[in-house]
Amino acid sequence: MPDKSAEALAETQPVGKSPRNKLKAPAGTLYRGREGMWSWVLHRITGVAIFFFLLVHILDTSLLRLSPEAYNAVIGAYKTPIMGIGELGLVAAIGYHALNGVRVILVDFWSVGTKHQKLMFWLVIILWFVLLLGFAPRHLMNVFGG
Repeated sequence: MPDKSAEALAETQPVGKSPRNKLKAPAGTLYRGREGMWSWVLHRITGVAIFFFLLVHILDTSLLRLSPEAYNAVIGAYKTPIMGIGELGLVAAIGYHALNGVRVILVDFWSVGTKHQKLMFWLVIILWFVLLLGFAPRHLMNVFGG
């Protein structure tokens, strides 16, 4: 049996600019900006944001052991409108991350999860938005003294 190396195969293949000579990626293997890619990107961004919040939270809480006055100063700085908007962003990140985490579990462990992953992405977005609509007005009233 003759050895068919990659070089030998390349020499036997016709070279040209015909569309049928181009290598095509199998359908469905690249995200190309679809729901699965945005779900993945948002999940990573919210996960990193939550991680950094937890890091700062642990550090500012540890100030209590070092100096109660420093702790009170930091907590006082958190009572500004900018931090209130940041809290809204934190709740939004946690909400999306949690709901999308359930979607990821369903895609991984439900036998037809991959078939319905696009629908589940949009359900996550709708449910996330509805939950934020319930939280944001009340929270912003507290932040801005309404």
